[in-house]
Amino acid sequence: MSVLRGYKIKSMKKHTKIYLKSLGYDLGDPNQFIQSELGGKAVDLHHIVNRENRIENLIALTREQHQKHGEVKKDMCMLLRTHRDFLIINSVEFDNNWFKDKISYYEPYEND
Repeated sequence: MSVLRGYKIKSMKKHTKIYLKSLGYDLGDPNQFIQSELGGKAVDLHHIVNRENRIENLIALTREQHQKHGEVKKDMCMLLRTHRDFLIINSVEFDNNWFKDKISYYEPYEND
């Protein structure tokens, strides 16, 4: 089920609110275009490395991207770096040490 298509504020999950608010989206407009951070129209929000609800850990993806990269350890660094760059481009404050720790943990899996 898409978390970004036709959402309602009252039933919106915490991670969805965090993502939309952090990036300046209108919480009251369920029909707005949400950009996938890998290109295309996002319909899913993915917790990159765990279920921790923080902007550093939430990336907007298409359904296909979510299925392809969602739980793949060798893709974690790519998702983390892409998301970090997306936050920088969009002037969103974040904890860079969190990214450094996670990227360094997943780097050994990149070449598997």
